[in-house]
Amino acid sequence: MNQTDVLIVGAGPTGLTLAIDLARRSIHCRIIDKSPLFFPGSRAKGVMPRTLEVFDDLGIVDAMVAAGGPFPPFRGYHGEAVLWDRTIHQMGGFPVLEPSPDVPYAQFHMVAQWRTEEVLRDRFATLGGRVELATELSGIEQDGDAVTATFATGESVRCRYLVGADGGASFVRKSMGVSFVGETDATDRSIIADVKAAGPDRDHWHMWTNPGNPANRVSLCPLPGTEYFQFVAPVTTDDVPDLTLEPLQGIFDRRSGVTGVRLTDLRWATVYRVNVRMAERFRVGRVFLAGDAAHVHSPAGGQGLNTGIQDAYNLGWKLGAVLAGASEALLDTYEAERLPVAANLLGITSALHKQGFWSKGAAPQNADIDINQLKLNYRGGPVSQGRSAGPLQPGDRAPDAPRRTGGRLFDVFRGPHSTLLAFEPATGKYGDSVRVCSVAPDEAEVRRIYGIEHGYVLVRPDGYVGLIAPDEAAVRRIEYLC
Repeated sequence: MNQTDVLIVGAGPTGLTLAIDLARRSIHCRIIDKSPLFFPGSRAKGVMPRTLEVFDDLGIVDAMVAAGGPFPPFRGYHGEAVLWDRTIHQMGGFPVLEPSPDVPYAQFHMVAQWRTEEVLRDRFATLGGRVELATELSGIEQDGDAVTATFATGESVRCRYLVGADGGASFVRKSMGVSFVGETDATDRSIIADVKAAGPDRDHWHMWTNPGNPANRVSLCPLPGTEYFQFVAPVTTDDVPDLTLEPLQGIFDRRSGVTGVRLTDLRWATVYRVNVRMAERFRVGRVFLAGDAAHVHSPAGGQGLNTGIQDAYNLGWKLGAVLAGASEALLDTYEAERLPVAANLLGITSALHKQGFWSKGAAPQNADIDINQLKLNYRGGPVSQGRSAGPLQPGDRAPDAPRRTGGRLFDVFRGPHSTLLAFEPATGKYGDSVRVCSVAPDEAEVRRIYGIEHGYVLVRPDGYVGLIAPDEAAVRRIEYLC
């Protein structure tokens, strides 16, 4: 029987992020997908600032930025007439975030999902990995030592852990008997397709709406880094046409009232239904759920893909630490940290969807909406210890900062290790799992951003503060620093 440390089921952005994080830790993993072909569509296209920070750590942020571009402004029409222009911040009521020393990536980025997956696969390949297509999981059994996974081909694989990143219809979740609590609105459907379109400029997200019938709308969004537009049109349950060019052209012509725009080269199309669901558990023994297998969201706000990537980023270092000898109890913290985050995001995306994010005018500013995912934290969690008198607390995202000698803290954090920021001399002996970074007395910017003059800050491998302590002895008591 074949063996591996971790079997990842599902080769979308979540599964690929986890595969990269494990591979760079020299953890043997396999990633399978039942599809015979790589995903060709743009379904999820928004990449948020915190996700760009993850990509920075994984060594692919430059490639990801090059694969897409900034979010285009929205332009509303009535027929040929332009009615308004608005930014995504105005449409959703999101505060505008400017780049700063502690937040280097402040803007939303748009990358077609197939391009995102392509960049992730290329990075995984440089680490010696490959995606196994046309490989469907047909059975899962686990005992106290490992999981036995059976493929439809008849192959069986023995793995220490299995991660289901296989989407909303997850075979892994169903096999584990985990409930998927929530609702599906069968009446709220939209056609989403990638097409070429002659006529519209590529500088705007073009939207044609009917104030008397908001559902009778259509939009064309240029996909940066490609020649395609994403076509979106709501449809009723009894009015779903064939997903071919001629019916899509008819919908566009009727709803836009525009002549001379021709849709060509249909690359991909689907009918999307709004689901708001979350798994009641993210872990069953040696089996974990991540991404859409654990939670599905409304597309409003573009949080789904980003949340799945954060799931993988949280789980990867914990699997790596346990496989290197840390207590298996560390794996319990995955669900403890990520399930509340997913629940909160379900509430945010549902609220944005109900306010008519894609069909109404400018929304009032709401500073509480953290669409950037930079304020998400694990305060009070099982892997967040100590306290601080300043605003930065254990469990918070560890901010970036410029170094006096050049470079920045993110350069120090980059890699599979934890980082000990020592605001006074560090004398402890640490292995390869910890990088000690001494903060000199004259590094005013680091001290200002962190709000710390004395003591120690332990930054976890996923870029969150795991410990703030006045003495180094507290650092040596952290069990996962093996």
